[in-house]
Amino acid sequence: MPLPKEELYTIDDIYSLPEGERAELIDGQIYDMAPPSRHHQEISMELSTAIQSYIRSKKGNCRVYAAPFAVQLDEDSHTYVEPDISVICDPNKLDERGCKGAPDWIIEIVSPASRRMDYYTKLFRYRTAGVREYWIVDPSKNQIIVYDFEHGDMEQFTFQDSIKAGIYEDLFIRLENVE
Repeated sequence: MPLPKEELYTIDDIYSLPEGERAELIDGQIYDMAPPSRHHQEISMELSTAIQSYIRSKKGNCRVYAAPFAVQLDEDSHTYVEPDISVICDPNKLDERGCKGAPDWIIEIVSPASRRMDYYTKLFRYRTAGVREYWIVDPSKNQIIVYDFEHGDMEQFTFQDSIKAGIYEDLFIRLENVE
């Protein structure tokens, strides 16, 4: 007797969700998203502001987007994510719905509900999709893990450390002032 077929969802299913309901789609599977905490939002704002200020000061072309921001990682319609922070340097990847293709830099801020997804599932998908750099910011551990996929490097930091962004020569970020 054959096994029942597992239903694969597409981006059309994500866009058909009721207004205000958020979910991500990875390899055809839908994952509901819980609203972020206040602390999560403070970290997101701190990081987004630091990155945006740096890009503006250098008159750079990259764009910074905080969640909710749609990212279709690859050509198929079975993966749609909303990273906490996306940095996109190729304007051809941007359209009115969001980003089509891998952002250059993605930052995920871990919450209790997203731990497994951020540390494992998204790590693999971001690396294989062509993301250049991926940060996992884990407030409960006071830890930031930086994956530099271009050079095959991984480093671990605390919120008190000065962390260099790999896609830029002289951008350093500290999170020590986040409550």
